[in-house]
This record gives sequence, structure tokens and C-alpha cells, in this order.
Amino acid sequence: MARRGKSSPLEDILDLVALLPWWAGVALGVAGYLLLHRLATPISVTGVQPGQVAGLMQQAVIKGLATAGQYIIPIICFAGAALSAWRRKQRQSLVSDVAQAQSVNALDGMSWREFELLVGEAFRLQGFRVLEIGGGGPDGGVDLTLTKGTEKFLVQCKQWKAFKVGVDVVRELYGVMAARGATGGFVVTSGRFTAEAKAFAEGRNVQLVDGPRLFSMIKQAKQSMSAAVKPPENKPAIAQPTAAVETACPQCGAGMVMRTARKGANAGGTFWGCSNFPSCRGVRQAS
Repeated sequence: MARRGKSSPLEDILDLVALLPWWAGVALGVAGYLLLHRLATPISVTGVQPGQVAGLMQQAVIKGLATAGQYIIPIICFAGAALSAWRRKQRQSLVSDVAQAQSVNALDGMSWREFELLVGEAFRLQGFRVLEIGGGGPDGGVDLTLTKGTEKFLVQCKQWKAFKVGVDVVRELYGVMAARGATGGFVVTSGRFTAEAKAFAEGRNVQLVDGPRLFSMIKQAKQSMSAAVKPPENKPAIAQPTAAVETACPQCGAGMVMRTARKGANAGGTFWGCSNFPSCRGVRQAS
């Protein structure tokens, strides 16, 4: 995918922080402020010896940079954290929209950045840890790095709808995988692959994910997550026998009450006696 050029080192730092979880960006901002604030403490220039001038000038430069940096670095880190949180929300929104769509046409009209975010979130739903690195560098156009346990996978995204992804793209990723020791790789497109690309990937640890497969993968993962967090349905409670049912008189069916035997071999023991006693003398042994 084409990438816009970076205009400044500060923009590079912002993008790097945005790749981290938002809370990590906040933590870096706080830590950066505390560290640079200590370095920015003014120095004393009284009683300076001639041989100490160079050292004092060096300290002055460091403290001057720290004075400015104690505000600039936290601002960049907090901005990166906000961008990370916004991208996370955007990824979730993209996945929800695609999961609720009726056809693969939901992938059409996305920008390359939206498509890359969508693919990253799709792999997160598959249990991978995702690092969005972006293509365009000396990495063969790798956009995402996936990890699961000790295994590493590389992903190249192609938001190509007008034409099919050819074998050159797959061959390039396969070479980068070998150079970086990756376990496997994925080429993901919203369109299709040529027959040559499919033939090259066959038998190798490169998986080709076209638009329909990506669409299906997102819907299945979303459904699995929904089923996992869905509270159990309220099942009709099994009717528990009431005391009246458990102690229904075996002769007339009326309710029974607990009684204590006063005479006979069971004197002092308890039993269920019919509530219609003495007209009914039905009894039931107490459990």
C-alpha cells in the first residue's frame, strides 16, 4: 500500500506512540515529563573556574533541551495515546459494520488505512497480538506483524478491487518471511488473487485471504465473541415439589401436617398425618 511521507521526526514519534495501547502512551508521557523535569533544574554558575566553562555550557544545552522537552514529549505522547484510542474505536466500528453487513460489498469504498485497521482487528478476533507497522519501508511492504505464543506471522494488505493480486506480491512476502524467520504469512485483499498467486502459495506457509474469506472470517469471529459474552437465556425453572405435593395424603389427596406419635412402638417419632383427620386417617412416613 502507498504511504504518505513523514514530514518531521515528531510525526514519526507520534505514529510510534499511536501503535501502542493508549494507556502505554499516557504512561510514557508521564514518565517523560518526570525524567526531563529533573534534568531541567537550573544550574548554578557562581564561582565558575576557567576550566569548567565548557562543561557548564554542555550542561546548559542539555538543560535547555530538557526544559522544552518536558512539555513537548508529554504532549506528543498524550496525542499518540488519543490517536491510539481513536483508532481502536475505529477498528471496532469497522468490524461491527462489516459483521452486520449482508454481503462482501461492505469492504468496498474503504481507504487503505481503514482496510488495514479492519484486517488488524480481524486477526485480533482470531487471538493474535497485532502490531501495525505499515508498509512502504525496507520490509517488503509488510503492514502487520502477528504473534501468537512464540510464533510470528507477517501480513500484507492490498485494498485492490479493480484488479487481482498477482504472484509477485505473494513471492515478495514469502521472501521477507524467510529473511525474518516468520512462521507464516498472510496476503489479504478486498478483491481476488490470480491463478499464479494461488499456485505459488499452495504448499507454502502463505495463506491468501480474499474479500469473501475476510468477510466470512469477521462475521464468524464476531458471532463467536457475541456467543461467549451473551448471558445465558432464562430457562423456565423446573417446578419444585411443594410441601403440600410431597405430603399429599395417599387416601384423599389432601394436604398433610407433621405430627408426633404419642402411643405405640413409634411413640415420640414424627410422621405426616392427613389434615382431614379424624375423617381421614391417611399417614405417610416422614423422610
